[in-house]
Amino acid sequence: MSISMATSPHTRLLHNTNIFNHPTKNNTNLLSFSFKPISIKCATHPQQDRVFNFAAGPATLPENVLLKAQSELYNWNGSGMSVMEMSHRGKEFLSIIQKAESDLRTLLQIPSEYSVLFLQGGATTQFAALPLNLCTPQDTVDYIVTGSWGDKAVKEAQKYCNPKVIWSGKSEKYTKIPSFDDFQQNPDARYLHICANETIHGVEFKDNNYPNAKNATGILVADMSSNFCSKPVEVSKFGVIYAGAQKNVGPSGVTIVIIRKDLIGNAQSFTPVMLDYKIHDENNSLYNTPPCYGIYMCGLVFEDLLQQGGLKEVEKNNKKKAQILFDAIDESGGFYRCPVEKSVRSLMNVPFTLEKQELEGEFIKEAAKEKMVQLKGHRSVGGMRASIYNAMPLAGVEKLVAFMKDFQAKHMLR
Repeated sequence: MSISMATSPHTRLLHNTNIFNHPTKNNTNLLSFSFKPISIKCATHPQQDRVFNFAAGPATLPENVLLKAQSELYNWNGSGMSVMEMSHRGKEFLSIIQKAESDLRTLLQIPSEYSVLFLQGGATTQFAALPLNLCTPQDTVDYIVTGSWGDKAVKEAQKYCNPKVIWSGKSEKYTKIPSFDDFQQNPDARYLHICANETIHGVEFKDNNYPNAKNATGILVADMSSNFCSKPVEVSKFGVIYAGAQKNVGPSGVTIVIIRKDLIGNAQSFTPVMLDYKIHDENNSLYNTPPCYGIYMCGLVFEDLLQQGGLKEVEKNNKKKAQILFDAIDESGGFYRCPVEKSVRSLMNVPFTLEKQELEGEFIKEAAKEKMVQLKGHRSVGGMRASIYNAMPLAGVEKLVAFMKDFQAKHMLR
């Protein structure tokens, strides 16, 4: 492992400007803080005492990010304190959150007419925040339900507006995404809601192909929790994108909302202050104490993704990993099966079953012995699930595939 004190272009930008200027924020009250972060480079293979963690979330984080956080844990950039001890209104943390937002804007090429909010409560809290901010109790809202999280979003919205499920994959056990001609949108729907990637069922909208809200005033809203920053996204197609951080970009505790600015400021009168987007936007995500350390970790991940070459390169890596795993499943002669329609299989969450269900417990146990953990499927669907987010190295997928082939060979002989 080598340690370099060289500053990155992002560091130089922060050092030479008072703040990260962009037209979507009122930054007049923010202070600048220059620093020289330590850049840590390490081998891509995991340390001897680490496992390949296939958990759906909280999920594995990049090893170099963890090492950098470790090096800065006790004394961040000579400040004499940890990020966990900083005032969220002090110049040190302001520099952290400003850089995190700047790097995220670069990664996703977020237009200036969108605000970026760092919130709390998980994506599940946004199931309520969305209708509270975007509609009245009488407004109709359309939902396409491609899995468990879309279904949960509908049920929460029923408390605050009039949601309509215009398509559901429940009868087919959430294994497909409809043709956009297969559903009829309500002409007065305030927004059209989708879950871009269903973590439990492994169904994903592909190739930036998303439905459009057909009525003049409607917008597209997407829960991107489990494929956020895994590939490029045309943000301008959406009115709101929201995501929990704990899959691809950080630890649990941070929720990111990207919202078009003209949609802010119309919250229902009884909306709790902590769910009002206007409050958070006006206060630069600092209305109350935010999840400071989680935001810092997200910032390290954003910087790491940029250093990898951005989201086009990240997507290439994710496609390669997924292809290797899906090929192993499809070429197993039925010993392993993935129930999801091939055209919409997730690059992030790969569910599969074993031909002999009684072998699943042994599969999990033997994989754990080989330092591959959290492969058990969600309790609601059973089977196996390998979550192969950005930070899962190719070596982890290759090791899993080798284990799967060896496990099959051993049990085919019985």
